[in-house]
Amino acid sequence: MRVAVIGGGWAGIAAAVDLTEAGRAVTLFEAGRVLGGRARSVSLDGRTVDNGQHILLGAYRDTLDLMRRVGADPERLFDRRPLQVVDRTGFRLRLPLLPAPLHVAWGLLSSPTVGWREKLRTAWWMEGIKRRGFRLAEDTSVADWLDAAGQTGVLRRHLWEPLCLAALNTPAAHASAQLFANVLRDSLGSRCRADTDLLLPRVDFGQLLPEPADCSLRAQGADVRLGCRVGEIVASADGVRIGDESFAAVVIATAPQHVASLWPAARTNYAFEPIATIYLQFPTGTTLPFPLFHLLGQHGQWVVDRGNGLLACVLSGHGAWEALPDEALAAALHGELGLAEPFLWHKVIREKRATFSAHPGLHRPDNRTTHPRVFLAGDYTWADYPATLEGAVRSGRRAARDAIAVSQPISQPA
Repeated sequence: MRVAVIGGGWAGIAAAVDLTEAGRAVTLFEAGRVLGGRARSVSLDGRTVDNGQHILLGAYRDTLDLMRRVGADPERLFDRRPLQVVDRTGFRLRLPLLPAPLHVAWGLLSSPTVGWREKLRTAWWMEGIKRRGFRLAEDTSVADWLDAAGQTGVLRRHLWEPLCLAALNTPAAHASAQLFANVLRDSLGSRCRADTDLLLPRVDFGQLLPEPADCSLRAQGADVRLGCRVGEIVASADGVRIGDESFAAVVIATAPQHVASLWPAARTNYAFEPIATIYLQFPTGTTLPFPLFHLLGQHGQWVVDRGNGLLACVLSGHGAWEALPDEALAAALHGELGLAEPFLWHKVIREKRATFSAHPGLHRPDNRTTHPRVFLAGDYTWADYPATLEGAVRSGRRAARDAIAVSQPISQPA
């Protein structure tokens, strides 16, 4: 039987792949010209760059599995490195190649810029979090959680707050402590050392998943429709209609702000956080001390070394930077980088609604709706995580399982 997937981001791709492998006749509708959603490649001034930077970790098992299933080899496409946090003040925390949890303990205790009292207090705090299963008595802000734990020193400014903003795209003062604890559980708190590894793309994001998935889905008979926007769905007891086509089920895998136009009952009232990527091209040979570098600047949080002198500066969450024109923003980031040589080319990409604001107590809808044949997918439905690629992929797979349950393979009679 036919199943429709609306939205070709990473959640929609995951749903479409699982449905196709389960023998369903899949039609994937994507309004854009390429798959990938908010994690895709774009062409600017004759260059191929990503529309944003995304941090991937070794703990992203479903994402890595999905890549392999569509023919994209993570070992070839990623530069896998032990987690390291480095910034321009000299702060450095590096996890060695030791079994978990020794790698975290050694990385913390060997950090040269953190005093012993703070190290021991932090080790005791993290052990307490583990004993409680990373569950908090009640959700609160990350800032209040850190205050209560006495995390007010070097590690707060150089590790916890930067990691919070990178993972949740929400400042610590407003970010959910429980969501941040979940991120720590599956990374620094994992029993598998490799879960903490950074996965730094060697290629653009299109080559990581969207392009291989497009080819794989078409090769397996899926109908992938690019540049095709769905304006309405009509659901009945025995199926769903999109235009003049009938489907056994539909997975709505659009961004949360677009869901209500297709399924009003799933309306969300989220606040959103922006992200900007400022690409600065320097002469070939310009490199950073580590490919992922914490800027700790007035505007910029992180800079990613994309190779061949191309640096991608990341600005997360609301801030004064939003009012700056592109030229001024590029100049400001050049100053924060502290590089003497001028940049040769720049481009600013702004995503005004990059992620939902991960506030404490935020309501997250389930992937099931009030209709037994209509399902939701997207990072906003995976309540265990903030807005991440892994959350998007897991949500797509979960929605696919439910859609499979109410449909039959094309080899069987309806």
